Amino acid sequence: MVGVRDLQVPLLACILLIGCAGKAWRVVRDRSVASALGPTILFPWQLRRPIMFAMSVAEFCLSSALLVTAGRFQAGLPANAVRVCTALFFLVATGTLYEVRQRRPGVGCGCFGEFSDTPIGLRTIGRAALLCAAAAVATGAPPLRMPASPAQAWLWLGVLGVELALLAALSPEIGQFLVRLGYSEPCELRRLPVARTLSALRASAQWRHYAGQVSADIPQDVWREGCWRFVVFPGLANGRRTDVVFAVYLQPRRPPIRVAVLDETALSADSLI
Repeated sequence: MVGVRDLQVPLLACILLIGCAGKAWRVVRDRSVASALGPTILFPWQLRRPIMFAMSVAEFCLSSALLVTAGRFQAGLPANAVRVCTALFFLVATGTLYEVRQRRPGVGCGCFGEFSDTPIGLRTIGRAALLCAAAAVATGAPPLRMPASPAQAWLWLGVLGVELALLAALSPEIGQFLVRLGYSEPCELRRLPVARTLSALRASAQWRHYAGQVSADIPQDVWREGCWRFVVFPGLANGRRTDVVFAVYLQPRRPPIRVAVLDETALSADSLI
């Protein structure tokens, strides 16, 4: 069963690369590092960007190191060190996902970009724990090699198929991906986390235009009407207190955004773009 341990290395490398690519694609598409929130929502807003960047870099470096040390080159201590670091990475991820589920139950894990918006459940936490165990099992395994016989090759393929099926069962992203392929739900029924709406808002030109009038980092009110989510920030313009109201359309990619600045005393709209 030594070869079964070897299979964990390319599997872990592929999963880490897919996760890194999913986050990078979402950031490039939304033009904001904050759009891939996930567990970083536990931290203050100013720390989320560097933490998300560090997570993506760690995933890329670990996946590359796993592939480089999979063969005879750099085998032994370097390979074991990389696999131990990978196990620690997924161990920390397991604990962090559990903490996010307890404190912010409506937030997705963000593991694979836009396909990981489903609120964190036991399946997501179990997947991280399974990957941690896979990295621990791979520690100490000899360099990756071709199977010695057809029977051994079929055995490895069978074990890999079982493990992939287990990972698929623990991945809510699979169902979300299949739904997107065959069904487009009406915007009135669409469920998008408030955190994702705020991320899209802060990455928009409308936010940059009115940010100077906003006097707080946290909205004072958020509500939804049909296909729009309204976000209200306290503001200050020309020495007068105002409410800056952003209306964000509920769509995953580049949502239209409208803005109204309301004078608290006159209750009149200053602009609507």
